[in-house]
Amino acid sequence: ALQNLMRDGILLALTAVSWIITPKQVRAGNEFNFEPIAEVGKLFLGIFITISPVLAILKAGETGALASVVSLVHDAAGNPINVMYFWMSGILSAFLDNAPTYLVFFNMAGGDAQALMTGHLFHSLLAVSMGSVFMGALTYIGNAPNFMVKAIAEQRGVPMPSFFGYMAWSVIVLVPLFALHTMVFFVWQLF
Repeated sequence: ALQNLMRDGILLALTAVSWIITPKQVRAGNEFNFEPIAEVGKLFLGIFITISPVLAILKAGETGALASVVSLVHDAAGNPINVMYFWMSGILSAFLDNAPTYLVFFNMAGGDAQALMTGHLFHSLLAVSMGSVFMGALTYIGNAPNFMVKAIAEQRGVPMPSFFGYMAWSVIVLVPLFALHTMVFFVWQLF
């Protein structure tokens, strides 16, 4: 769409202007280079290439290869189980990233933005959105800024926790918060 082309063009123009007007000594003083960006870019290129077949499989729904996953987020009558949407999208987001995870579960919830924003499906959209965004912080790869900060810090000699070390701390701090989110946003609907 034209608006997307305009947006991307403006972003590229701003990048070029920033590159041109920023003094080289400022970039040198900040030890700027493209290595962390390239590292994250390669990871996410792989993620977005491999997510396409998953989306196609999920479109088959309960008759497809991932029927067992689809059945975990829907009850026997086909109604969404929003607690499961929250936790499953969140756990996948921790190891995949929030954007492709959102796409997977958005499509699993029906893939129709208009229908998901109104009526009883609103809470399913809320569950997918919250799980995909919040739980990405559980790992370095679940949230691109986490991975970027780690790469920059290590490049500058700052010791960072290992993948599992970071995950241990994040689970201790965040999982109780996610349990509270579950109670506040989804369990109360059941009563």
